[in-house]
Parts: sequence; C-alpha cells; structure tokens
Amino acid sequence: MKMELFTVDDLPLIKEGDNIAAMICERTQPESHDVIVIASTIVAKSEAATILKDAIIPSERAVAMAKKCGTDPALVQVVLDNSVEQIVEFPVLLVENLNGHVSINAGIDDSNVDDRYFLHMPHDPDGSAKSIGLHIAELCGKDVSVIITDTNGRAFKIGQTGVAVGVYGVHPIKDWRGEKDLFGKVLEITEEAVADEIASAANLLMGEAAGSTPVVIVRGLNLYSSDDVSVKEMYRREGEDIIRKGLKCLRHS
Repeated sequence: MKMELFTVDDLPLIKEGDNIAAMICERTQPESHDVIVIASTIVAKSEAATILKDAIIPSERAVAMAKKCGTDPALVQVVLDNSVEQIVEFPVLLVENLNGHVSINAGIDDSNVDDRYFLHMPHDPDGSAKSIGLHIAELCGKDVSVIITDTNGRAFKIGQTGVAVGVYGVHPIKDWRGEKDLFGKVLEITEEAVADEIASAANLLMGEAAGSTPVVIVRGLNLYSSDDVSVKEMYRREGEDIIRKGLKCLRHS
C-alpha cells in the first residue's frame, strides 16, 4: 500500500458563500477514491458560522466562569450557548458541543478570522462533508471521500493534532475485531480511528499558522464507501465513557 499527500495550493481567503468544491476542482484534478481533507475553519467561513463579538451579552454565569479561568466572558458565553454539557469548567472549559464533539471551548476560536468575530465549528460537519463530496463528484466526475478536520489537544500529552469532525464517503472506524494477529490470536477490542489518523497526517501539511493550505488530498488508501457514514460512529456512548464519568465525578466532588 502506498499513500500520497499533497496540498491544494493558491486557495484565496474563504468568505461567506464561497464554493469550496469548485475551488478545489479548479486547482487540481481529484482521482477516484481520493480523500479530500478540509480544515473546518474554511468550511465554517463559507457557511457564515460566525458571531459578532460586540453582539454577545455575557450572563452572570459566563462572567463568573471567565473570571475563574482567566478568559474572555464573551467567549465563555458563546461556548455555553453551543454546548450540551460542560464536562470540565476549570482550569479549561471542556464541553460537548451541539454535534457531540468533545473539545476545549466547543471548538470556537478567533484565530484566522476577523478580530471582530468568533468562528463556530460548522453547524453540521457530516452534512458539509457530504455536500462538498457530492459537488466534487458532479464537477470532476470522481467519487471522493471528504474529511473535515479540527485540531485538538490530547490528555496526558503536550501538543495538538488533527482530528475528524465530519466525514463523507469513508468509515471513520476500521473494526479489526475477529481478525487474527501474526500468532493466530483473535483480536477482541481493536478498532482503528482511521479518520483521525488521516486528519492527523493531513495536518502536517496544513500547519497551524499562516500557511494558507487548508485542503489536502490523500491518495492511495482506497477507503471510499458509498454507505451512509457519520463521524458520530467514533464517539463513545456515555455509559461506556469512563473518562467522562471520572471528570464529572471530580467536578461534583
């Protein structure tokens, strides 16, 4: 197996209403079963997933939480408005956002965007990935997979890495259970986070600052699937998530 990764170059700064699929097809020629990896930032910008900072009125709770964490009350208010559960409230705000993704500050950011705004995650990342994938197929005549990514920190380790927040045309998990290892032992628990691995590899080319390379094409994996897929296949059920249980116990102790 051979995997190649390369950036889609010369993309302009993305603004509301921009057609990301068309921009990709104008600058490169996707091949069948490529994986198109796209930073969530530009998807959110094209979908106008922004909020004007001056329009935010922080609640008393947001002000108190911001003071405790040493952060912006307006940011805390936006995070609260876009989360279904606050798992950790200090020293960082770790939440489950409206799409089920768990991250610091619900993935809301003010980097790589006009200083007047906060940038949300795409409202429906799976839907956004599907729309882009279908449009690429229409324009270029190729069936491709799409992974929308964000960067997350990791428990127990320093540094951020790319993760999948939306998928189309690729199963985010490869289930190895039932397969045999080199010694004939049957695998019982191995489930590989394929979409996150691809996102992490692509992030090496995207970078984190002013690289202006938010789209990466991954070629050679042949993972395309016509099945209905969702990034939510990766999320642990709450009853099985021992980390969440532990954090919630600490918060309430």
